[in-house]
Amino acid sequence: MSGAINQSHWRAPQLSMRWWPVFRRNWLVWKKLAIPSLVGNIAEPLMWLVAFGYGMGALVGKVTVDGVQVPYILFLASGSICMSAMNAASFEALYSAFSRMHVQKTWDGIMNAPVNLDDIVMAEMLWAAFKSVFTVTAILVVMLALGISYSPKLLVAWPVLLGVGITFSCVALIFNALAKGYDFFTYYFTLFLTPMMFLSGIFFPLEQLPPVVREISQWLPLTNAVALVRPLFMDQWPADWLRPLAVLTTYAGLGFWVALALTRKRFRA
Repeated sequence: MSGAINQSHWRAPQLSMRWWPVFRRNWLVWKKLAIPSLVGNIAEPLMWLVAFGYGMGALVGKVTVDGVQVPYILFLASGSICMSAMNAASFEALYSAFSRMHVQKTWDGIMNAPVNLDDIVMAEMLWAAFKSVFTVTAILVVMLALGISYSPKLLVAWPVLLGVGITFSCVALIFNALAKGYDFFTYYFTLFLTPMMFLSGIFFPLEQLPPVVREISQWLPLTNAVALVRPLFMDQWPADWLRPLAVLTTYAGLGFWVALALTRKRFRA
């Protein structure tokens, strides 16, 4: 009997449009604190951009990307905006989602209505992705004001960054389902997100890494996000877009399925 129950946790998602009221509820709550939240989300990446882009950029000069020399601040901006999407989605799918799930018991209250757990997890994933897009849009406007890039292909970068937000929100929800407290998320940021920031070609070209580390880096979601976004900042189309897109889709699909199964197990649903 126990085996049958455990097996049921891994059943296919049972989704409906009832995720939308949950998403809208999060939007209405967040709207009251939108300005402080936005300032908090964009302040850190902009400090990275100014300090490293202009400070270190003055020392580095230009960086070669696929045989093309570009200013270091452009190289950094195209990578850091992916990092911002990752961080914004992760924070929302971890700390905020955990508060609603475990501390405030908001999910329990919602499930008293005709809304199932699968729809709640879907709403949380999409909400975290939306928050990441809202953040990177604000950062993108600042980058345009600074004249870092005026490529019309940046319009394509916007939906790509939405996909990046979806990917990392799906992965983060796995750890949300496993967490017993907020301290647990420190391991996720320290052991997974932070190392990935330095191994994904954000601050320096991947060619600088040892061959073994570079090979591992090719399978990280942030590396593949940068591979899609950076050429768009350079007013180019990604030469090999299919592989990075497939890697991000795989992380998102498997991440959502595992997160949903573990959340069902937690709620015994």
